[in-house]
Amino acid sequence: MADEARPAGVTATENAAGDMGEAQPVRARGLVKRYKEVVAVDHIDLNVRTGDVYGFLGPNGAGKTTTLRMALGLIMPTEGTVQLFGRDPIREGARALEGVAGFVEAPRFYPYLSARKNLELLAALDGGGGGRSSIGERIAEVLEIVELSPRAEHRVGGYSHGMRQRLGIAAALLRRPRLLILDEPATGLDPAGMRDMRALIRRLADEGITVLLSSHQLPEVQELCDRVAIVDRGRVVYEGALSDLRRQGGAGYRLRSTDDTRALEVLRAQAGIEHATNGEHGLSFQADEQHVGALSLALGAAGVGILALTPELATLEDLFFRLTEGNGAQGDNTTPGVGPATSIGTAAGGDGRPSEHPTQAAKRAGVQIG
Repeated sequence: MADEARPAGVTATENAAGDMGEAQPVRARGLVKRYKEVVAVDHIDLNVRTGDVYGFLGPNGAGKTTTLRMALGLIMPTEGTVQLFGRDPIREGARALEGVAGFVEAPRFYPYLSARKNLELLAALDGGGGGRSSIGERIAEVLEIVELSPRAEHRVGGYSHGMRQRLGIAAALLRRPRLLILDEPATGLDPAGMRDMRALIRRLADEGITVLLSSHQLPEVQELCDRVAIVDRGRVVYEGALSDLRRQGGAGYRLRSTDDTRALEVLRAQAGIEHATNGEHGLSFQADEQHVGALSLALGAAGVGILALTPELATLEDLFFRLTEGNGAQGDNTTPGVGPATSIGTAAGGDGRPSEHPTQAAKRAGVQIG
């Protein structure tokens, strides 16, 4: 059964996995981030479930990257909590990032080193478990997954943007994550690069990795994701199954007939037919299937022939603008006073004492920080 969509601010019943004792990959409640008078994130709830390809969708400046930084323990939330597989990254540091990998904003590498050497350094930073031979095998494996094996010995400084994005995913895959967090992975890619990135993410999801990806690109989310949260000006305006969101947009129909003027009169007089209009591409209206059947009989009785009658679900683009129109996202994802590559805040251990800086914890746990 499809997950029931819920409006923002309403606490959902815990999912079936949670009821069975398995912690959700991501569970956020009431996340807030304020910078003086600016509220970058305003009481966000997220529920990423095992096996999801979860789209965190919103315009630039909506609060997506700030939310991901809090989820990874890179910055401290002003209010609220977030857990990754039941662990709080602020309180538990690197331990909470076990099984988690990805990148925030853009992955960074040493440009004068090869892809393979960069991955060797990251593997060593992450503990380098398993010995040199097994590390080398895993590096070869992840380079093959992201289709960079032929360029493994080339300097990263000569890579295209799309190749660096794929290398970022390879770095995340080194530690065999259960949860992959990707911040705008297709931004700046050409159409071929976008296609390749979508195919790669879909392959990873098919292998059982839960994926949380932020994006402002509607086609990317529509093609990849099964569940979404739509965020605007720091607030979640919708969270739930993408299929449910599209159904909520209403079932629409487009009609081409032998006499559109007469057909429009019939549409407007027929019970159960709503929003009948005559546009550039024919007549359009909304109705359920029962009333559409009655309409076809009424058109025939009126001497109007049906040339085409096709159902049309609302597109994600239609629904996105319906939810966000007029709110006007402000600025960009760079928070006041914090550069795009800056991490702030201090992680706290379970006893309340400061532990390692969250940036170091994230790096040691295999999270790429842009």
